[in-house]
Amino acid sequence: MSEGVEGIRARTKRGSIGSQWWSRRFIDLVESFADKGRLQRGRTYARKGNVVDLKVAPYEVTARVHGSAPEPYEVALSIEAIDADGWRAVEAELASRAVFRARLLAGEMPPEIEWVFAELGLALFPGSAADLHLMCDCPDWGDPCKHAAAVLYLLAEAFDDDPFLILQWNGRGREQLLAALRRGTETAPDPFEMEDVPLTAAGFWTPPSGLGRLRDRPATPPVPPGFVLQVATPPPIRIRRRPLTDVLASVYEALAAEPDG
Repeated sequence: MSEGVEGIRARTKRGSIGSQWWSRRFIDLVESFADKGRLQRGRTYARKGNVVDLKVAPYEVTARVHGSAPEPYEVALSIEAIDADGWRAVEAELASRAVFRARLLAGEMPPEIEWVFAELGLALFPGSAADLHLMCDCPDWGDPCKHAAAVLYLLAEAFDDDPFLILQWNGRGREQLLAALRRGTETAPDPFEMEDVPLTAAGFWTPPSGLGRLRDRPATPPVPPGFVLQVATPPPIRIRRRPLTDVLASVYEALAAEPDG
């Protein structure tokens, strides 16, 4: 491993990495399916500053990581990003909800935004190893190798600094999204200027004309056990020196487990 490399150094010196709800959500998912030993070596690389040139672009994150070779390894992290139709649906839904629109235009990332994506059958974060494509030109065939793991952790800290990078990775930059939300605000009808429609009893008792009038809704991805523990502000309570959220996490998982037989 190269010594004295002046790259991006993780701010977190001990334990896992990521402090905001969105970065913790991302890292918790990665740590749920990735090799623990390789992740630990990746955290070491991230803290030593071995990662340079970290860039977040639509569909792909790229970086270079110094390792044992004279030249740094090239790393790319790809996801199945949301397509144009999906983003149009997301923007329309966010623009129709005043609280979401206001908070996003103010530069905030509301925790409930993930539910909006889920309601539309879309995923904001990779939910399994198959949804996250890790590429590195090092000779290690591990998934992830320690170089890709280091980039994953530093990506989480980049998400801490700018949550809109999550949307950028999924195919929609900050300015594109905010411009769409502003357009939605301008084109939304004013409820105080709607045309008066006289009230009548016509059609009030008309029975529905079949299931064809019902609008199909896309399937909603399952919410992982203990999701509320990941998005809510943790209470300052400890049980036998363990945070309350850690204790409750195992309870949620046990309740969500299917009974035997």
